[in-house]
Amino acid sequence: MMLQRWLAHPLTRGLDLDDPATTRLRQQIIRDKDVLRQIYLEWYSAIAAALPSGDGPVLELGAGGGFMRERVPDLVTSECFSVPHVGLVLDGLRLPFVAGSLRGIVMTNVLHHLSDPQAFFVEATRCVRAGGAIAMIEPWVTPWSRFVYRWHHEPFAPDAASWRIAGNGLLSAANGALPWIVFERDRPRFEREFPAWRIDRVTPMMPFVYLLSGGVSLRSLAPGWSFSAIRALERALAPWQRSLAMFALIVLRRLDYPHTYA
Repeated sequence: MMLQRWLAHPLTRGLDLDDPATTRLRQQIIRDKDVLRQIYLEWYSAIAAALPSGDGPVLELGAGGGFMRERVPDLVTSECFSVPHVGLVLDGLRLPFVAGSLRGIVMTNVLHHLSDPQAFFVEATRCVRAGGAIAMIEPWVTPWSRFVYRWHHEPFAPDAASWRIAGNGLLSAANGALPWIVFERDRPRFEREFPAWRIDRVTPMMPFVYLLSGGVSLRSLAPGWSFSAIRALERALAPWQRSLAMFALIVLRRLDYPHTYA
């Protein structure tokens, strides 16, 4: 469509999502687009506030496009491929940490790209100490987001039977509805399979501001000075977020639960 081509951000138009160069460009876009940068700052503040106090490293998955290390002390940045300013290249399904060594795991828009979420949660259970946390910002399913995300370049399948994600692309393979599937639709299954974790909170948010920012792939439709006004409107709509939100803050707490996975 001509409109979609015009709205596409000139730096990422036509680029391969699985190319590390695209991730490097996305970091530049997030910093340069005023509204988008303020969105990420708010996300990072919410994630930082959800982490337990004390010593110990916090692992960030999918850190290549962001700058959370400026907001979270002791952050160990990681990515699935080599990009500048990221400490570790790793597979989120096989974490290279000893048992109980992490204070937490954090991520923004990453869980819905993990090919096997069950394997990730097994590893998180092993690596995060009792009292630790997983905190993430992820897409969320609402009547509004179902409409919006059907135009998105990533798959969005709330009716998917499996948690697993098909496809070989490290970033192009995705299901944007996966966090909602795991923590809302299939919440009893998650609680049954991972009793070492308590779902501390799921806070739906941001029905409009991210869309108006253009995200990392489209041009911005809102000037930087409008961010505070848009967020004030969104907060006023808090009672209707379960119908309107496009994202959610999800926080899990690691319990002192003696559970062993075979």
